[in-house]
Amino acid sequence: MRVADELRARIESGEMPPGARLPSVAELIQQYGGSNSVATRAYKLLVDEGLVVSRHGAGHYVRSTETPELLVRRHRRRSEDSPFAQGVAEQGAVGTWRHESTTEQASETVAQRLRLAAGDPVMHTSYTYLADDAPVQVAESWEPLELTGSSLIALPEVGPYAGVGVAARMRVISIEVGDPVERVRARMATRAEAQALGMTPAGPVMAIERTYYDQATGRPVETADIVMRGDRWVAVYGQEPPA
Repeated sequence: MRVADELRARIESGEMPPGARLPSVAELIQQYGGSNSVATRAYKLLVDEGLVVSRHGAGHYVRSTETPELLVRRHRRRSEDSPFAQGVAEQGAVGTWRHESTTEQASETVAQRLRLAAGDPVMHTSYTYLADDAPVQVAESWEPLELTGSSLIALPEVGPYAGVGVAARMRVISIEVGDPVERVRARMATRAEAQALGMTPAGPVMAIERTYYDQATGRPVETADIVMRGDRWVAVYGQEPPA
């Protein structure tokens, strides 16, 4: 209760603003002592109160009191954190996601984008991204298992590198990726996309075909299809010069 009270006071005073990442369980144990269960129970209490959001594999964040009506997607330099989580946190929301990974054989389309032979093994991960628990984006990602299969990053959302961006994960296997190549278009949501995104009736979406490349060899290392609610997102490219 004391740990929860002190964290609550920091949140309510504004010391920890909406979207801020809270201390890890290990950090709380170091500060307050006790076992893992002390910190875990303190966070469970704050989650139940609606002050905190727990993101599997990535820690605890201060919940925004109000999800922004319009989310801005900006081109971002490579980051250790998830670009989605970082971007929505800067806008006062907490970014979380659901995921499911399976191994499968590359389809003709995926094989072409990853420069593989059709049928080569890939890791396929499906994502649903949420801002303050509201679905705003879905994605399908594929990575060649020939590249990642024997490493700690084979499962994108499991293990010590879960919850970070593609660039940070690829760096674990000594691959430096540059900015991704993206093809962006507008279209109407499919029935499945509208259901996943909570769009009733189905409306326009921003569809992005994204591919990351190894800067040393030019080899594609990840490709994804990203679908974003057209009524929730605006994309901003470029950067204003300093005043």
